[in-house]
Amino acid sequence: MQVNLEQISTLERRINLAVPMQQIETEVNNRLRDIARNTKLDGFRRGKVPLSLVTKQYGGQIHQEVLGDAVQKSFMDAIQAHRLKVAGYPRIEPRTDAADKEAIEFSATFEVYPEITLGDIGSAKITRPVVTVGDADVDKTLDVLRKQRVQFNTVDRASQTGDLVTLDYVGKIDGAVFAGGEAKGFRVVLGEGRTLAEFETALVDVKAGDNTSFNVTFPGDYHARELAGKTAAFEVSVVDIAAPQLPEVDAEFARSLGITDGDVQKMRAEIQANLEREVKNRIHARLKEQIMQAFLDSTKIDVPRSLLEMETQRLMQNARKDMQARGMNVNDVPLPADIFAEQAMRRVSLGLILAEAVRVNELTAKPEQITALIQEFAQSYEDPQEVIKWHHQTPERMQEIESLALENNVVEWALERVQVEDQSVSFDELMGKA
Repeated sequence: MQVNLEQISTLERRINLAVPMQQIETEVNNRLRDIARNTKLDGFRRGKVPLSLVTKQYGGQIHQEVLGDAVQKSFMDAIQAHRLKVAGYPRIEPRTDAADKEAIEFSATFEVYPEITLGDIGSAKITRPVVTVGDADVDKTLDVLRKQRVQFNTVDRASQTGDLVTLDYVGKIDGAVFAGGEAKGFRVVLGEGRTLAEFETALVDVKAGDNTSFNVTFPGDYHARELAGKTAAFEVSVVDIAAPQLPEVDAEFARSLGITDGDVQKMRAEIQANLEREVKNRIHARLKEQIMQAFLDSTKIDVPRSLLEMETQRLMQNARKDMQARGMNVNDVPLPADIFAEQAMRRVSLGLILAEAVRVNELTAKPEQITALIQEFAQSYEDPQEVIKWHHQTPERMQEIESLALENNVVEWALERVQVEDQSVSFDELMGKA
């Protein structure tokens, strides 16, 4: 086998290969004989089919298989001999300028992974949030949990913000009922903002049995484009007014949150532990984001085009799956590849840089780190052992955990080298609620 390696650009290479025809013919004949010994055709006993008939029926297919296998092996042998690390898939083409009549010549064009020299992140400035979870944060969380378990009771008074109003309505534009403009038994909690603000405002201070009418103008950017900017006339019949009643923070409430003995203080302690775990995760995410940017800023690399194309396709597929999960028709939404270009570049670049950081600094994830991560995730669930078992069921899930452990190792390594400034923030600020 003859091999000729050519450098086309910084990352692109071309290998010209030649596989002797005699080698192909010998392997084709061997495989056809194997088929003849084991096949059965009408009119012949198994193993007694003439080789000429086997060749006629299977020869073309076998020749293509043998040629494909030979080309693949030749390519793999060549890149191993040259110690090349191939990025993506090669483009294999027959040679149009073949000179050797006794061989099948072809070329394989491909990219290699870049040589990476990690930059110095020592001058990078990282802000580390410092948060203390207090009783007030636990109280706020309890308020949210209470609102999630709110009960509504019918009242004999005019409606007010926070009430659940049940109504029948008909909405018309230019005298005609529009699509979705009619409903019976429609329920809306005033002030939640789940319907148009004008619609909710018009339902304040009404009573069960009232009939009222009002106009509502749809915003110019309304999701139903046929309604955007138009004014609808609504006729409404109020069926029921129900006031919210929040549960008391007592033993029954604690049991509803999984505290079997109803101990309120134990419930508060668990809520605080959950908040502290969330704070830890948010702080780590903030640090990780800043450190990743420090790596990108300090290390410049050539990114293989093939890896970018693969990552772009993966992001497009994920976007389509997400839209389908939301009930959207993906055929109605154009997804040009260029909208994912920047994200793909960032992800591929970071992947290459982090892999080099792990290799150079020996930051390989240890089994105990992987176990600890799985256990930490499991603590957020009702049955931690089931979650632990679920992670161990497939290599793909374990690989995801290993990747997280590797990233954690890189973050910890980097934190010892960058300039870190602690900054006190509130729980709400960290969570983006302030």
